[in-house]
Amino acid sequence: MAPVLPLVLPLQPRIRLAQGLWLLSWLLALAGGLALLYSGHLLAQLWLLRTFLAPSCPFAALPQVALAAGLGALGTGLVGAGASRASLDASQYPPWRKVLGPLLVLGTAGGGGLLILALGLALALPGSLDAGLEDGLGTALAHYKDTEVPGHCHAKRLLDELQLRHHCCGRHGYKDWFGIQWVSSRYLDPNDQEVVDRIQSNVEGLYLIDGVPFSCCNPHSPRPCLQSRLSEPHAHPLFDPRQPNLNLWAQGCHGVLLGHLQDLASVLGGGLAVTFLLQILVLLGLRYLQTALEGLEGVIDAEGDTQGYLFPSGLKDMLKTAWRQGEVAHRPAPEEAPPEEAPPEEGLPEA
Repeated sequence: MAPVLPLVLPLQPRIRLAQGLWLLSWLLALAGGLALLYSGHLLAQLWLLRTFLAPSCPFAALPQVALAAGLGALGTGLVGAGASRASLDASQYPPWRKVLGPLLVLGTAGGGGLLILALGLALALPGSLDAGLEDGLGTALAHYKDTEVPGHCHAKRLLDELQLRHHCCGRHGYKDWFGIQWVSSRYLDPNDQEVVDRIQSNVEGLYLIDGVPFSCCNPHSPRPCLQSRLSEPHAHPLFDPRQPNLNLWAQGCHGVLLGHLQDLASVLGGGLAVTFLLQILVLLGLRYLQTALEGLEGVIDAEGDTQGYLFPSGLKDMLKTAWRQGEVAHRPAPEEAPPEEAPPEEGLPEA
């Protein structure tokens, strides 16, 4: 049975293979470490923005899987660096001969599988952010006024900090605040006729105004912030309501957060792709180095050529051999025939 993808390796190519693997392995360890750091950064960002993401949004699975994939790549790189360095010294390589095979299987099935899953999530999950942010921001705006309601008492502070930090206003723009009651009823004067008229004019009994919270104000504006009566063209001198970006943040928080998180996901996906490529090269190189050294009893600088390969036989032959071994293992042992009973001894005739 011929081996799969055999490669003849003379002395110098064997040594160069081990040296190149040592360098590639450290590059893989570096890429795995960077994937760990970036996944942790994305996970921290999602934790900070958890109030503005719908609980059903599956995007949080991406950094969690990427963390595991980065950890696996880091481990594979460290193992590869240790094994390739030890292969250059016949006295250090023997301990690696026993564990290198299982480690290669674990790195291929476990680490490679996690990287493929993380890459798939990096491509598929950013699309779920749109709906997740839409629902989450809508809920946050609706609870902005509930400063004394258990479970929502921090909604105002968090949303103000979000708008100030990310230079955004509302969900899709400043006019989103016109359609919700963002002033708590505690701070409304029930004796004020204007307040009563606004509440009675609304079908749902809400106090709606054409104004925005202070956190929508742009501090770089040359004039004091205008927060109320924004839809009235003559309410404020020298103010054009058609150009609110001169006074308020122009972008909605949905677009800002969507772009921010998708950029982080795309960078993470690119890093995972590079890590996946490096892991393939390291695992292939380690397999060829391992099988080549098996033919030399672990001595890399032995004279003569040796052959490295991926599998000792073709896939069809491997499956056939495994099937036969399974049949033999599960075949019931032949039952032993019961021992024949000795015939009864006849009595001797009396003398």
